[in-house]
Amino acid sequence: MKRKIFFVGLLLCTSVGFLQAQSPKPITISKQTLQDKIKGGWAGQTIGVTFGGPYEFRYNGTFIGDYQPLSWHDGYLKNTMINNPGLYDDLYMDLTFVEVFEKYGLNAPVDSFANAYAHADYMLWHANQAGRYNILHGIKPPLSGYWMNNPHADCIDYQIESDFAGLMSPGMPNTASEISDRIGHIMNYGDGWYGGIYIGAMYTLAFTSGDIPYIITEALKTIPRESNFYKCISDVIQWYKQYPDDWKQTWLEVQKKWADDIGCPEGVFEPFNIDATVNAAYVVIGLLYGKGDFTRTLEITTRCGQDADCNPSSAGGILGTVLGYNNIPAYWKMGLKEAEDINFKYTTMSLNKVYATGVKHALLNIQQNGGKVNGEVITIKTQQPVAVRFEKSFEGIYPVATIAANWNEDKTALRFAFEGTGFVMRGETAAEGSSSPFVFRTELYIDGKLVESPELPVSYTTRRYELCWKYDLPRGKHNVQLKILNSSGEYKVTPGTVIIYDNKPSDGIKANENAARQQP
Repeated sequence: MKRKIFFVGLLLCTSVGFLQAQSPKPITISKQTLQDKIKGGWAGQTIGVTFGGPYEFRYNGTFIGDYQPLSWHDGYLKNTMINNPGLYDDLYMDLTFVEVFEKYGLNAPVDSFANAYAHADYMLWHANQAGRYNILHGIKPPLSGYWMNNPHADCIDYQIESDFAGLMSPGMPNTASEISDRIGHIMNYGDGWYGGIYIGAMYTLAFTSGDIPYIITEALKTIPRESNFYKCISDVIQWYKQYPDDWKQTWLEVQKKWADDIGCPEGVFEPFNIDATVNAAYVVIGLLYGKGDFTRTLEITTRCGQDADCNPSSAGGILGTVLGYNNIPAYWKMGLKEAEDINFKYTTMSLNKVYATGVKHALLNIQQNGGKVNGEVITIKTQQPVAVRFEKSFEGIYPVATIAANWNEDKTALRFAFEGTGFVMRGETAAEGSSSPFVFRTELYIDGKLVESPELPVSYTTRRYELCWKYDLPRGKHNVQLKILNSSGEYKVTPGTVIIYDNKPSDGIKANENAARQQP
């Protein structure tokens, strides 16, 4: 219970700490410059995700070699927005939150953001889908993103959605952190949350500095030093200094030290990595080695692989804010004008609309935080970045083995036995595109005791991302049974791999041998 009590204690923290830590340094900026930078941020994101789209998770655990051409041509952007709208999940998630601010104001309650995305029509994955399921089943933020309730707490989700928080907080990283404290915990916690804090902070600083290394190092002050996220990005900065002309060497160092995912069930023991920390490292690699060149920045970030569309979207958005819309090279704006009036799917917002709305929200936020708007002259009370509170997901647990769950004779229960401190059972009840209202009712028993009664929808948008999980069990031998109370002839529960956790790292082959012997 210690972890749970500690977390609840953290929930009592208010934004006072952020406000007390501010050190206002007023600067002036013209409204025209502000507009240009906000447009550059939104356009840069859109260009980056479009460019990287064809390579998303096609290069896992490896970078994209120089011999592999990366495509960009006139008309590609508009065509993609019309014919592949699902690619823009990071944009329409961003805009879901922008629309809530527009409807309810800057101080909109967190439930309004949570409900907007939980009831949206778009498909979600990882931390977003786990958070959505939690909200729909009565687990409200911030517990919806807490790692005990969300095996994807450290995934990239809020990191790719946090752009709005930075773009509406010019020069005010702590204000962006306040916004991300509310919204980022809907679906993430710990390092997954820090990804959004960090990206947001880089955006805020892109309004006041054109020095990329400064933006990267200064924004890192918003992250607690004891976190793995801070340590990884610090390593990238040091490796850049050590290998200033070789981004691939820095990529290799990240791979050697930071690529082992212990949380996301799809990434454990796999080259696939959607962890916020590693993918943020790729964003930083792209920005540092790109040296302010838009083409080089997008290319390097994309070639780092893994989430190769969202990462160049983040890098492109940050650099687009630094440069401003007018200074993004014409090559990258080919076809952009034709696409700027197209609403992003699942939203009522186009790029042109979000450009205007973004400026409106930024001006309101500047004034709410002590700045002034006097005609075309804007005064911003800039802030010195301050670290947010420390959080750690999956503390003291280690994936040690994978095993299979077995059906009982009448196929009404899945069973497995293991030795350790926790497990996650992957599996499926929903096919993509399914919208059936049917829901499997189940009961989860551990060592003969009922611990949960999960509902497993067959609708893809409301599905549970994993069938069941439990962390923090007493170390020892355990028997698990997931009973299906309403079996269906039309729908089925398809079990996947079971990941076993322990309180110490695996000793390799022996752990798998022991796990295999314990199967019922």
